[in-house]
Amino acid sequence: MTDDLLIRIAEALERLAPPPAPSADLAASPAYVWDGRAIRAVEAFAPVDYDLLTGIDAQKGALLDNSRRHAAGHAAHDVLLWGARGTGKSAVVASVVGQLQGEGRDIALLQCAIDELASLPTLFSLLRGTNRPFILFLDDLGFDEGVGDARSLRSLLQGGTAARPANVRLYVTSNRRHIVPRHLSEQDDPINPRDVVDDRMALSDRFGLSLGFHALDQDAYVAIVRGYADKLGIGFDPMEAVQWSTQRGSRSGRVAWQYVVELAGRNGLKV
Repeated sequence: MTDDLLIRIAEALERLAPPPAPSADLAASPAYVWDGRAIRAVEAFAPVDYDLLTGIDAQKGALLDNSRRHAAGHAAHDVLLWGARGTGKSAVVASVVGQLQGEGRDIALLQCAIDELASLPTLFSLLRGTNRPFILFLDDLGFDEGVGDARSLRSLLQGGTAARPANVRLYVTSNRRHIVPRHLSEQDDPINPRDVVDDRMALSDRFGLSLGFHALDQDAYVAIVRGYADKLGIGFDPMEAVQWSTQRGSRSGRVAWQYVVELAGRNGLKV
């Protein structure tokens, strides 16, 4: 085989599998995404206004305080935000980062897809090259019956050789309080049922701050609609708001916001 042929083969392979794209400037953007190979800047980071999120005052206050400490280089927790769907878990993470940036704090949001967990050690290596505080956001995390990936993640949070760097804190949302599924059959283990329980709870225990987001009753749902509507200067019929939620089979902050978007559209407003 000639040298020319080897060179052509190598060039063809490079075209089929191009080298990873260079990562973005980690000091230049308010938000980024990690695709498993490189960090990319978010073109337009536009989180919901912090003051517009209503009905979750205690949760967003605790998250803001923790994030402000992290932005200042002080001790701060990794955070688990768990609970019912549509209750503002994801929105409040971006909102808090946006609020701190509005205060002049140099902190950035970095989202990683949950199917890229295996690449987190590579990401952490890149983030060790900067002193800028980062919130690493894992949205809608959950594991099935196997807990291998859960064990890998908890070693990255604490104790592992590739643990997250000091300038990074993980903010994770999940519909499950303990992230991995739990069953009554755990108590039926004939050897040591506590071992099973401890293993399944070990990941959620790694988060120093755990914030619960709960389903709303009717009065709380209408209060959230009223908070949004008042901020936008829109009147509304509480009974129509309730009917809107009934048609969707859910009372949540998300459904309340969707109703307010409907009202804004009827009134010719942009939100």
